[in-house]
Amino acid sequence: MATELKAEVEFNKVIRERHSVRKYDSAWKISEEDIKEILGDAILAPSSSNLQPWRFIVVTDQALKEQLLSIAYNQQQVVEASATIVVVGDTEAYRNAERISEDAVAAGYITAEVGAAMAKRSSDGYSKLPAAKLKEIALVDGGLVSMQLMLAAKARGYDTVPMGGFNPDGLRELFNLPGRYEPVMLISVGKAAVEAHSTARLPLAEVTHWNGFAE
Repeated sequence: MATELKAEVEFNKVIRERHSVRKYDSAWKISEEDIKEILGDAILAPSSSNLQPWRFIVVTDQALKEQLLSIAYNQQQVVEASATIVVVGDTEAYRNAERISEDAVAAGYITAEVGAAMAKRSSDGYSKLPAAKLKEIALVDGGLVSMQLMLAAKARGYDTVPMGGFNPDGLRELFNLPGRYEPVMLISVGKAAVEAHSTARLPLAEVTHWNGFAE
């Protein structure tokens, strides 16, 4: 049974209270509407040339979660969390360039002339890139949307955990993914059964360099 959670609106609080949660209340169910709202916020993330290569497979069916469990190397949050979202990147996202530009023109964001030029530039440029570069772009953009997804979930009171540890071939087989789609990560979403502990961060001064780089 879905239960409404109080949304957090303070960004500083959201980013500080978001932690990776691995133990979930399996009785807690997230509504389809909440998942759609979270994903709706997530897809506002930036992407290379605004090609939006992300695709999501939302797994809420318990039997399918059980199949996904072994693919995720038996990480229990896959079966205990309300949902696990498979984030996938389309390495041929440039095929949508014309449609995206047409939508921008229809919305009045750009002129038809600019839209046509942008679409042609994206289609021509990306289609000539090597497969390794297209995969890299899909993974980077997939990471951007994944982080935004987790923050959007936390803003609504939900907990998440990103998982990079999974069998990509098993994932492809389970969901019959065509070759153009690159698995990015799994993200479990739900209500924590055990409060996550805080984690240490390296000092900002050690990870920040100004106008150059020195070890």
